[in-house]
Parts: sequence; C-alpha cells; structure tokens
Amino acid sequence: MSYSVTSLFCGAGGLDLGFHMREFQLVFANDILEKPLKSYSKNLGIKLSSKIDGSYPLAVLSDVRDLNFNNLPHSDVVIGGPPCQDFSVLRGRKKRKGIEVRRGRLYSEFVRALVYTQPKFFVFENVPGLLTANQGKAHEVIENDFVNLPVEWKDIQKSLNNGYNSEIKGYELLFNSVVNMVNLGVPQARKRLIIIGVRKDLINDVEDIYNIKMILDKSLYGWDNLFSKYPLTPIEVFEGKSLDKLNDQYLEVMTKYDKLWEDINNEHAKAWKKEVWDNLNFDIVQDYILLNKIPKFEEKEFKKAMIEHKEVLKLLKYYKRPVEGTEFEDGSNDIPNESDNIKERLFRIPPGYNYTFVRGTRWSVKGLMSGVYRRIHPLIPSPTIIAYGGGGTWGYHYDRERGMMTNRERARIQTFPDWYLFEGSKQDVRAQIGEAVPPLASYKIAGALQKILI
Repeated sequence: MSYSVTSLFCGAGGLDLGFHMREFQLVFANDILEKPLKSYSKNLGIKLSSKIDGSYPLAVLSDVRDLNFNNLPHSDVVIGGPPCQDFSVLRGRKKRKGIEVRRGRLYSEFVRALVYTQPKFFVFENVPGLLTANQGKAHEVIENDFVNLPVEWKDIQKSLNNGYNSEIKGYELLFNSVVNMVNLGVPQARKRLIIIGVRKDLINDVEDIYNIKMILDKSLYGWDNLFSKYPLTPIEVFEGKSLDKLNDQYLEVMTKYDKLWEDINNEHAKAWKKEVWDNLNFDIVQDYILLNKIPKFEEKEFKKAMIEHKEVLKLLKYYKRPVEGTEFEDGSNDIPNESDNIKERLFRIPPGYNYTFVRGTRWSVKGLMSGVYRRIHPLIPSPTIIAYGGGGTWGYHYDRERGMMTNRERARIQTFPDWYLFEGSKQDVRAQIGEAVPPLASYKIAGALQKILI
C-alpha cells in the first residue's frame, strides 16, 4: 500500500528522498528557496509551481506563510524541519507554568499544516540545540503543542491571524529524541532531534503504543544493525567497496604521510607521530578497530557488519563505482580550485586534524571552529558536513594531494544517491547538501513508519 506525504521546508529533499526510496507518494512540497526546490522537482519528478493550483503532486516555491492550507491534499504523513531561531520566552503566565511563549512563526506554520491536514503521523526534525534553547522551554512548548493541539491551537493561531475552526485532534509522541546518524549507516558524525507523532484517535491501547515505540526506537537508535559498533566510513563511500576490500587503497593514502613530522617539526607533529602514527598497523581492519575504539572485536560479527556496509553502498548506487574520476552532469564532482598557499598548508595536515596542526609554522592560520582546514579521516565517520562558511570550512579530503572535497564527495557523505543531481552554483549546491537530512537516515525513518502505519 502506498502512503502519501506532505513536506514543508523541504530544501533539496534529503528528508523526502528517504520516503521516496520507500515508495511513499510525495504529494506536496514547499520551500522558499528556488535552487533547492528546482533540485527537488527535477530529481523527484514533481511539477514546480509558484502557487497551489489543485494539481498534485506539486512543489510550490513560496513563503510558507503565504500558502492557503485549505487547498492542501490529505496526507498520511506530514514531514519537515522548520527553522526555530525565532523562538523566544517572555514573561510569566499561569497557563504555561509561569512562562508565556511566543512561538517561532515558521514552527507555527508546521503546526498549521497538522491542523488543516490532520495526518496520521508527522515527522519533525531539527537541531539538537532545540532541546536546550530558552533553558529547555522551547522544546517543552513544542511537545505540549503537539500533544494538546486542540487546546493550544487557539493560542498558536493568534500569531498567524488565522480563524480556522474545526474539530482538531492532538498527537501521541512516539519518538522524541536526538538521533546519531552514524548508527543508521551514515558515514558522518551528525545528530538531529527527531519527533514522531501519531494522531491520538488512531491509537488508544497502551500496549500498542509501547510496541510502536519499540519499533521506532529499534530503527532510529540503530539497534537493528551493527553501525553503532562498526560505522560506515568515508573511504567506503568514496571507493564503492566495503572496508575489508580496501586495504591497498588505504595503504596508498596513509603512506603519503610518512615523514610528515620531519617537514613540520613542531610539537603537534611530534605528538601525532608518537600517539597516532607509531600505533598504526597499516592494515585497514586493524587500524579501523583501533581508531574507532571498537571493543571485543569478533570476526563473525565483523563479517556481518561488512555485509551491512555493502548493502548500503548498493542501495545508494555507490557499489563498485569510485567517485574519483566519475563525471556528473551537474558538475558536482569537479575538483575546486585552491590557492597554492592553501594547498601547501593542507599538505601538512594529516587525516582527522585541522588548522591547529600547523600552529607555530609559516602555514599557521587563525581559526575559531574545529572544522577549519580539517581533513576527514578515511576510517572514521566524517565531521558534520556544513552548508555555509568561508575560511577553510568546506571540508577536506583525506588524500594528502587533495584539498577541498567535491560537492559529490560531500553528497556521498550525506548519503545522497549518485543519480541525484543538483541545480545551482557550487555554493548553492554546497548549501543544499549541508542543510539536508541524510537520505539514508530518512530511509530508516520511513521504513519504521511503514511497519506501523494504520
């Protein structure tokens, strides 16, 4: 059976893509930015429009606040990650335990979609920082609004100037936690807050709620796979093979860094040689175990994990398809140009390290973020791929002779399939990739929902 999805704040479609891969029907999507929505429309085969015209599926380029939700189609699931920067906590009111909250306008639009379409389920994603924003009050209000929607809607609609009056049902929260996407097979240290709710009238049995929550916990915490212990790595998604088949490629990468400490000759390089280099075995499996601090290694378990890695590579169309040298119609695998000065600096930074490694040398540079001139490591999940920023924040390849990763390499770390092509300039595409939910994580979420949709 096919289930329908409405998506708000969809961007280039990272969250939507996982549902698409699970054969959910994407009936409506919206974003305010043209280039990401063009990527969405082109890849998912959904007509692009500037307004809701009654024909579906449809992707509408518009400020969500200008949409007439009366015309939205019914959907089984509403998904989205509204920006919540404009949440603020004001002075007290007894109704909210002494706190009066002015909700973020864009978050309120997500709530409006729930009110008008009353889907069976919703999936809300956001940054983990939302848990502690306003001393935790923002997250508390969001939880309360979802659960008590019939009561809270009257207050929410004040900020929307909307007079919708109908029978509104609230939602039981089935999952409400931060997800480490490494545990879902994403080769990247990326965490997101995921909240999943079911309409209260659809489920009343406490035992059923418990069982459904267990299905979601098992999928989203990664209890049904081995990725939390044996994470997928950048070298695997770049080379298109599981780790146990890449020893030669790993040796080629690492031997280029031999004698690096002699070139730098500072305290950081000397410490790296003693603490890292001298402890490497130069065997890909042994170094993978060492660097990821894998406890109680078992050969049988490792082989099972490698099968899981191979399955992901096949799902994403990376299998036996090295990214290096592969051309893409959107130019996303073109290697960016860099100055000789940057190349010289990066030549002296080993995998897993950043600008601090060359402090005290003529290649030194100021930096405030750990991601500045940071090389990814071939055997460790990448740091979070970010959307914006200059000053060395692009993300850098583990190969000593390479600098910036290409957008396609960044897309593979984000788990966009190779068939997914992007619209816009290099900076546009960088933003689309960096702002997305990894499609593989969404694929896991959609798979869990398929098991419990009512």
